[in-house]
Amino acid sequence: MAVERTLSIIKPDATKRNLTGKIIAKFEEAGLRVVASKRVQLTAAQAGEFYGEHKERPFFGELVAFMISEPVVLQVLEGENAIAKNREVMGATDPAQAAEGTIRKEFALSKGENSAHGSDSPEAAAREIAFFFSGLELVG
Repeated sequence: MAVERTLSIIKPDATKRNLTGKIIAKFEEAGLRVVASKRVQLTAAQAGEFYGEHKERPFFGELVAFMISEPVVLQVLEGENAIAKNREVMGATDPAQAAEGTIRKEFALSKGENSAHGSDSPEAAAREIAFFFSGLELVG
């Protein structure tokens, strides 16, 4: 198994409700390690660029507005098969379909306000990590 890094975002609905520690604990309990972390208030430009692949989708404006509504916690998680493990710990996008014990089942308010983001591929992880973190910020 390969040690990977992946981007994790604790979204505004979760930071607003002070769930950051509980969510990080779930990642750590699953064997993932936080190697970089920062709390930021995204601008509309940053959120729009980050989610640019969804620009033509009807929910894009709502997504950007949501992501700038409160601070987010940006993290780089590291571990064996970190990308798949992160997505497993988060659960399905729709909390109604997420497995018991997952972040989204326990904490998400809706499909749109689903408490967490995680990279979906090694390519996305590399791009997303580089978007938010410099190499100096990644501590192994």
